[in-house]
Amino acid sequence: MSRRPDVSEHHHEPEAGLPEALPANERLLWQGRPDWRVLARRGFHFNKFGLYFAVLIGWRLVATLADGGTIGTALASTLWTVPLAALALGFVAGLAWLVSRTTIYTLTDRRLVMRVGVVLNVTFNLPLRCIETARLRQHAGGAGDISVLLTSENRIGYLHLWPHVRPWHFTRTEPTLRALPQAQGVASLLADALASSIESLAVASAGARPGCEPAGVPTADLRDRPAHAAQASHGREPLANAA
Repeated sequence: MSRRPDVSEHHHEPEAGLPEALPANERLLWQGRPDWRVLARRGFHFNKFGLYFAVLIGWRLVATLADGGTIGTALASTLWTVPLAALALGFVAGLAWLVSRTTIYTLTDRRLVMRVGVVLNVTFNLPLRCIETARLRQHAGGAGDISVLLTSENRIGYLHLWPHVRPWHFTRTEPTLRALPQAQGVASLLADALASSIESLAVASAGARPGCEPAGVPTADLRDRPAHAAQASHGREPLANAA
């Protein structure tokens, strides 16, 4: 599980993946980025595109033979589609690589930070006390996605997050750590951090600034843990900072 991704292209950052150095009282728990191969398959549907082009090429080959063409004629009629298929699949793979290369996810004991964006980098700062629910979706080989549902007053546009968002959830978007190579380990760290955040909410002072008041409570079904409950007022923190 990577803790310090190579971020030489962002050497200007005071701390890798973060818009500013961590405060002395905040502890870094984990850092990582998507596996571009998993992201290509699961996020950009590389395998489905490959199957589509395979069926298209096969259909043209069979159709030409059915019309009385020779094997040579059939092969010649499909050759022009092969470079197009390779170009399209190469684009999907390249996009997944770029997204992975320009993304860093950071988990601290106070927040989840997502530095994303191929052309324009944006940093989404998600305080743990503003997370209502977290979900783990595992894929084959140990990879997986972790989605977090923010409290109702904190929302981020679907297009601002894509592809780091749970698919087809538009009304209440769910920021998502995509294609994590060792998702279960990260899920365990996040579950523990959320549990600690809940404990800190229980002792929040009466004079705390309002904001991030969940309708329920931060919960996590990342490790089949029981839901937790707390009632407290929370301070509001900005959810996004443009780089």
